[in-house]
Amino acid sequence: MSYVPRLKEEYKARVIKALTDEFGYKNVMQVPKLQKIVVSKGVGAAIADKKLIEYAVDELTAITGQKAVPTMSKKDVANFKLRKGMPIGAKVTLRGDIMYEFLDRLITASLPRVRDFNGIKANGFDGRGNYNLGITEQIIYPEINIDQVKKINGMDITFVTSATTDKEAKSLLGELGLPFKKN
Repeated sequence: MSYVPRLKEEYKARVIKALTDEFGYKNVMQVPKLQKIVVSKGVGAAIADKKLIEYAVDELTAITGQKAVPTMSKKDVANFKLRKGMPIGAKVTLRGDIMYEFLDRLITASLPRVRDFNGIKANGFDGRGNYNLGITEQIIYPEINIDQVKKINGMDITFVTSATTDKEAKSLLGELGLPFKKN
């Protein structure tokens, strides 16, 4: 018997039925699902210090459990002394079981560690069923050792769903357990 993440089982057992009842889908394949989670971190100070990219890649790898890759600049920006092809950030794309494990850890362990937390804002939807969440400090993750942090910086988390509208995507993410603020 192989291991199945808790949120994946919950999606199949409870979330599909709840979304079908709410939106009246005729087919199970119409029910929106989480396709991928992209965690990215911009490191603007990496222009001066190349070691910061390595720290960012190591932190994202520890947080997500999958190897992160450095992102390169696409064009020159003279005001910032930035050249095309210089590393300026890091990102990792999560799919499948690793994605559900990361989402579970984010909901149960990391978000409750945010200072004065009372839910995430519901205005991060893009109109096509995707949600963007900004985290201001990487130290909310239990995988990060605070003593070894060189610089506190945030990250962006993008939840890509197969939903066609923001309402469907919000219902999906809410059913999966993301704590949205009550309006």
